[in-house]
Amino acid sequence: MNIDQFRILAVSLSSRGFGYAVMEGNNRLVGYGNKVINKNKNARVLVHIEKVITRYRPNLLALQDVNAKGTHRDPRIKELNRKIITLMKKRKLKTAKLSGTDLRIMLLGNPKGTKHEMAESLAKRFLDELASRLPPKRNFYNSEDVRMDIFDAVALAVVFQQEKRAEESSPTTVFAN
Repeated sequence: MNIDQFRILAVSLSSRGFGYAVMEGNNRLVGYGNKVINKNKNARVLVHIEKVITRYRPNLLALQDVNAKGTHRDPRIKELNRKIITLMKKRKLKTAKLSGTDLRIMLLGNPKGTKHEMAESLAKRFLDELASRLPPKRNFYNSEDVRMDIFDAVALAVVFQQEKRAEESSPTTVFAN
């Protein structure tokens, strides 16, 4: 399938719920949003993710690699990540995992970049869709703004799409005997 027809659903899990982004074609942001969930979080996140999948019919689901070196995630999030991957297998939907370091390198060229720097970069790239949703830079004593889940999901989708495009455009090596 060619990249112009390929649809990616990226999901970013957080302590409050999740953010999602749907991309297709040449950097076309088809949909995005976030859902804050207060009770029975894992079960309800799974239900909402299934609704997003039904609505957008992606070819692939991109998630953050919660087990990557240097990643510190709550055990509940790790369990939810495993349940989502199991759900995707049942639906015969491919899953890709990307580390936070990979996201920062691909988007910022800096493995030590911040989530806010990534969000600013994405808000500039998707000016009409995301600029008005960019939260202010947080202070160390504030909780992260729930809108950051959207930017985390868009980052996953953009980086996966870049990797897929590079894969498709790389020349095939032919070996002669």
